[in-house]
Amino acid sequence: MTVKLCTALLLGTLALTAGCSTINEHRGYIIDETLVQAVQPGIDNRQSVEATLGRPTFTSMFGTPTWYYVSNLSAQKPFTDPKIRQHTVLAVTFDEAGNVTAADRSGMDAIVRIDPEGDKTPTLGRERNFLQDLFGNIGQVGAGPGAAGGGQGQ
Repeated sequence: MTVKLCTALLLGTLALTAGCSTINEHRGYIIDETLVQAVQPGIDNRQSVEATLGRPTFTSMFGTPTWYYVSNLSAQKPFTDPKIRQHTVLAVTFDEAGNVTAADRSGMDAIVRIDPEGDKTPTLGRERNFLQDLFGNIGQVGAGPGAAGGGQGQ
């Protein structure tokens, strides 16, 4: 009886510890060092970069044309927030002719943690309570020019 009990306890303990394992999650571009090293400034252009690395995660909207390849590896233990373990951004910059001018990399040093102040977003204007929101527009609808009977074309 004790052998069965010990076996059951051991199996139960193993099942519980398996549920406490860390979950690793990869998001974004999967970086292949060989392919990244193949992109050379002055030699490659947009077509060759797309053929080598694929479509970028996103592109710059303003300024110097730049393609960004973003990779993120995070880990999460049960009942906790995910923690970033590895973050890499490959920025491939092009000139006006579409030739590569630079291929720069940044990592965890470029991450900035933003902590919001409080749980309210400040807004312009006056603060109103529920009843003012509910009954504040009574008499306002149709009072301006163009309301029923007072508009142009009549």
